[in-house]
Order: sequence, then structure tokens, then C-alpha cells
Amino acid sequence: MLPDLGLHPVCPRQVMSLVLPVQGSNPPVTLEADVYYPDGEGPFPVLLMRQPYGRAIASTVVYAHPTWYASHGYIVVIQDVRGRGTSGGEFSLFHHEVEDGYATVLWAANLPQSSGAVGMYGFSYQGMTQLYAASRRPEPLKTIAPAMVGYAPYADWAYENGALLLHAGLGWALQLAAETCRREGKLEAYQVIYQAAHQLPLDEAIPTRPKILQELAADSFWHDWLVHPQQDDYWQALQPDLSEVDLPMLHIGGWCDPYLRGDLRLYHQMKTQSSALQHLWVGPWGHLPWSRRVGAVDFGPEAESPIDRLQIRWFNHILKGEDNGLGQAAPVRLFEMGRNRWQGFDQWPAGQEKGLYLTSSGLASMRQDDGHLVDSLSDATPTGQDVIVHDPWRPVPSLGGHSSIPAGSFDRGSIDSRSDVLTYTTAPFIQPLRVAGAIKLELYGQADAPSFDLSAVVSEVYTDGRVMNLTQGYGRAETLAALFEPQQEPQRLTLCLTLQATCFAMPVGHALRLSLAAAAFPAYPVNSGTGQPVGEVALIDYRVITLTVWHGPDYPSQLRLPMTPAGRF
Repeated sequence: MLPDLGLHPVCPRQVMSLVLPVQGSNPPVTLEADVYYPDGEGPFPVLLMRQPYGRAIASTVVYAHPTWYASHGYIVVIQDVRGRGTSGGEFSLFHHEVEDGYATVLWAANLPQSSGAVGMYGFSYQGMTQLYAASRRPEPLKTIAPAMVGYAPYADWAYENGALLLHAGLGWALQLAAETCRREGKLEAYQVIYQAAHQLPLDEAIPTRPKILQELAADSFWHDWLVHPQQDDYWQALQPDLSEVDLPMLHIGGWCDPYLRGDLRLYHQMKTQSSALQHLWVGPWGHLPWSRRVGAVDFGPEAESPIDRLQIRWFNHILKGEDNGLGQAAPVRLFEMGRNRWQGFDQWPAGQEKGLYLTSSGLASMRQDDGHLVDSLSDATPTGQDVIVHDPWRPVPSLGGHSSIPAGSFDRGSIDSRSDVLTYTTAPFIQPLRVAGAIKLELYGQADAPSFDLSAVVSEVYTDGRVMNLTQGYGRAETLAALFEPQQEPQRLTLCLTLQATCFAMPVGHALRLSLAAAAFPAYPVNSGTGQPVGEVALIDYRVITLTVWHGPDYPSQLRLPMTPAGRF
């Protein structure tokens, strides 16, 4: 017997269908769902998840099984979106989720024993389906809990500061293409794509355009992503329109998740425009799983996911009217890496900035003890420079962070030893350092190519020599750069890069390091140096790029650290 915790036994799973009359479609499209009922008379609120990976998975890679949610007194609906799983119709990335989501919310609100109130939960694609449904403002939808969402699909999902997310995006494209082959019974094509998804084909003539997708998945969204490398109408059409939405939202993100930019963009918009409750939780996690071990670091027991219990508390408060203190809790909860505990804030932290200036004798690419980060320009050497020679034959590899697979924190000391990586390190701290927010980088430099990439990684240097990455940023110069002497050759530039938001504490004796490179492959494709779109230039045409970074009083290249303001637990 279950202990007396107010939990309900759960009835056997039911398969239910929603039939959508679609103009010009005969027969209509049928969307299928698994429905989990608590054992009781009800009425019960409904929790809805809409996802494209086969509903039996039910996002259990990060959430408790739907039976756990049902046992807390909810009807739980896990639906296959159009053209996925056993739902009918054709799958087209994001295109049907507004109307299908709206219809599904209305259908779910009218299920037998439903109270008529619906909440939605889910992460990644399942987070986006919440936003699309909410954009139509169905009356029964009372709250959503979007986690790890690329709210602006161009800037938050597909591209980062103009640079394509290659490893994550191509892998996902292959996964969805394989599912299409499975549904169509194309067993041989499925097996070929499956193998490619587990060992990405990145050594073809045009590395971003593997033949396997062109030949076996002509309808893949990946082709559209490559021919739209800039923000345009294609991307605008995919952007959920939440301008008129006023819903309570529980926002969930991870410091090592590639879509954190989208989580924060959504949170800040809703915080500004909505009168409803907006809570934000950001853990130390990558996209999945949400556990205490992220990369090579164990962040301790408090990093074990609190999200299932948090969501039940949230839904109980919003959908059942339970007075559980949620309205008085700190609305922003950030996991502080280093001290490995949750820190509460009344708003997104906006502490004072601390500047750290780059300086060296010119050997920051050759010796890890040559480049320094100093508190004042008076401590810097006279104007100097460091040079990166980027060779596309041996690009700097990606490791951990938010854009690599696997994500998280790893010892990158061997990468920092490369001669095409510039390193700048503080002296060991004599007082603890605490940072919360987005670190900003401003560089002065020049390049001998019309296009190049910039990778910036901020790491913690331990007393035993380990160099563990904390956060990073990446972008294409065309997006980051402002010409300040446009008539000169080679180009003279200022590069402004905002790194992935973070929250960490660094103890006495440790040091902070900035590592700069012109590649982070395969997280991002190698820049050809030609200025051609990434999906059009052949590997044989890639060129060597020389990038020079200036520093000193005349060119104050610097990091800006947002210091942690006072919070509450």
C-alpha cells in the first residue's frame, strides 16, 4: 500500500485520440496520446505534454514518469505531435504546433473527470510546444512550465551569434530523419541514418551538408537552416508570438544547456509584460540529464534535480489553489557552482561589474604563464599584441561547456597548451570571487580574412593545475564586430561577445582564465575564412586565418564580470 501522503493510486494507461479536421485533408489528422488517470472520482486538473520522440518516452530522460505526476492528483496527457509516434499527418518542424496545441488544450480540458484547468510541462521541443499553444491563448490553459527552450529559434536554437550549432543541430536533424524513416518502414535508410547520428559525417566535401541528409531526408529542416544563415522571414515565422500572453510561468534552464539564451529571453519578456507569477530556476545541468554530475564535476547532492517536486508544488498552487508559500518564495533561484548550493534572488541578479584587462609580452599563445588578467590598465604592459594562426586542417576542438556533446565542465589544460589558443590568467585570488550573470568580452584586434570565428572560454584554474571550464561564448566576426578603421587592411575590429550566463564562486588560491581561439569544432563548424555561407563553401577552399588581439592602455581588451549581489535563501 502507498503511504498516506495524499497520493493517488494510478489507473492503467489509456490511449486516446484527438481527431483534427484539416482543410483539404481526407481523412482528418488524428493525434494520439497516452492518458494517465488517478484512481478517484475527481475532478482533476490536467497536465499536458506534447512531444515528437514517441510518447512512451514521455521526457523521462529528465522528468519523473507520468504515473508519478498522476499519483499527485492530475490527469496526465502525453501526446505525439503531428507526424510523430503514432499520430497522423506530416511532421514539419514547429509549423503545426500553434493550432494543434490550441486544439489539444481544449480537448484535454474536456476529458472525463477533468476540472477544466490545464497546465503544460516539458523541455526542449516539448517546451516549445507549450509556447506555441500559449500563443493562441486557449482559455483552459492556466499555466506552463517551459524548460530549456530556444524561444527565438534563430538566435537561441540554431545559431549562436551568427555561428551554426553544428554538433547539436546536425545530430538532432539525423535523429528526426531516422524517425521519419521508421514511420515509413524504410529500414535500410533508418539504419544508415542511425549510424550517421552516432558518428557524425563531418569530413565530406561540404562538412555541414552530409550527403546522407540530402539523399535520404530531403524534407529535413536542416536544409532550411543552412540556406537561412541570417535572421529573416523564415525564422520570424517560427517565433512564438507571446506578445499578448499573460500566464504564470515556471522557467527552467541549465548553465550548460545550449538553449539558456532562450530561457532568459523568455523570462525577461514575461517578467516585463506579464502581471502573473514568473519564477526562474537555473541548475548546473546540460540539456540532459539533470543530475549532480555534469561533465567531469560532481556538484553535490543539492544539484540533484528538484524539478519534479517543484513542478508539483507549482501546479498545486496554480491549478488547485493550494496555499503552499510559493508566492512568498524567492522568484529567481540560481545554482551557484563552486559553493554548490541554490541561491535565491528577488530578480535576475544585476550586481556591479568588475573589469579584468588582458596583457602579455606577446607570448600568450606559446606560454600559459605569459598572458595575464589584471585589475587595472596601470598594471598592464604598454600596448601589445598576441597572434593566433588558425589552421583549418587542425582546428581547436570543442570540449564541454553548453554547446558540446557531452556538455559540462572538463579539464581543458591540454587545449590551452596549443599554440593557436591565447590564455590570460589572473593571479591566485586572495579573496573569494562570486559571479552571477553574463560575462562580457571586449576585444580589439585585426584579421587577414573577411570572416573568422571567436571562441572565448572562462575557466577556473585549481591549485593542482586543473583548468575547469565555467562558461563560454562563441560567434562569427560578422555578428560580433564593429569596424573602427574600415579603410585599413587588414581589417581592424572591435569584437563584443556576451558569454553564456553563469553563476559561480571561486575560493581563495584559485585563479580565473580566459582562453581565446578561432574555432571550437565540432560544436560549431570551422569558419572557412572566405566569407561564404557555411553551407556553401567546400572544405578544399578553407584558408588559414591570422587573428591579432591588441591589449594595453590604447586598446583596453577586457572581461567584464558581473559580481554576485546580495541574495536570499
